[in-house]
Amino acid sequence: MTSAPALLITRDDALLDDLLRLAAAAGTTLDVAHETTSALRGWSTASVVLIGGDAAERVADQRPPRRGHVHVVTRAPAGDRLFRSALAAGAADVVELPAAEAWLVEVLTDAADGTPRRARTIGVLAGSGGAGATTFACALAQTAARKGPAVLLDLDPLGPGVDRVVGVDSVPGVRWNALADSRGRLASRSLRSALPAADGLAVLTWAMGSPVLLDITLVREVLSAAQRGHDLVIVDLPRSVDDITAEVVTRCDLVVLVADPTVPGVASAGRVVASLRPLNERVGLVVRDSGSAVPAPDVASTLGLPLLAEMRRQRRLGEHVDLGLGPVHSRRSPLARAARSTIDALPTLDDRGIRT
Repeated sequence: MTSAPALLITRDDALLDDLLRLAAAAGTTLDVAHETTSALRGWSTASVVLIGGDAAERVADQRPPRRGHVHVVTRAPAGDRLFRSALAAGAADVVELPAAEAWLVEVLTDAADGTPRRARTIGVLAGSGGAGATTFACALAQTAARKGPAVLLDLDPLGPGVDRVVGVDSVPGVRWNALADSRGRLASRSLRSALPAADGLAVLTWAMGSPVLLDITLVREVLSAAQRGHDLVIVDLPRSVDDITAEVVTRCDLVVLVADPTVPGVASAGRVVASLRPLNERVGLVVRDSGSAVPAPDVASTLGLPLLAEMRRQRRLGEHVDLGLGPVHSRRSPLARAARSTIDALPTLDDRGIRT
């Protein structure tokens, strides 16, 4: 199906003038609808839908089909009522002008190029200490980057630093510390170009020294920008499910729990599973091969999770990481096979950003 131009629904002339100006800057045009009934005729085929704050409640009353790439745009501070209407209309967010102008130009540019997208997202966390979740997250990221642009977000401030594990720690680029004071919308292209990257994989992690305290709003914006600018987003999560981790888990298409197949490891993983279930039903298990007598299928059965892969032992893993090659040095390595199996388990997204 061919995408129509970006669709704008509004009766607000001032907002219309602003968005026509931004569309011109993006090199595209807007299909403008003043009435919600006529707007819904192009709802499903438009590449992007922009709903004026004045029209959000009317659109919500029409109960349009769910689709991706829907945004509510307002020139005034957004109140609770507007957020409720946006949610009912199926919008991903509410953005305010003029603060979101640069972001909207990028969204409209992507729409003109026929490339609006929302990357699939995998969150990875350990069921117990030393289970190897960061190593597996890095293996997923390296494997994904061989097929398309991927980004690895490090949300574990006490971890080793994913840039060191994948071998980009000496590559210049922005770390969390540099983003801590940023405000407003982040452009996906700007984010990707600012991050340290190599071989199709961009990484956002912590600078050396004491990690900064992250704000949930910043993490939300970074994740949103990462999802718009990549094919796959991998997030290395801490074991403790705090507010930020909970926010990210709810926005993942798949959450991977890496478990150590020992009695203490499974017991610890069970507690983590209990904290994940209310947040996301798409949780899968990767079992680390530690030479334990507990078979991986038994671990999966005990935890009540589908078994995605076994992370078998890989010879010279530490040596390859120390050399800056990352955990996946060969497509035939055990980690590469486990990573491919896990990526294959992802639900697919159609061209409207809806899971199928």
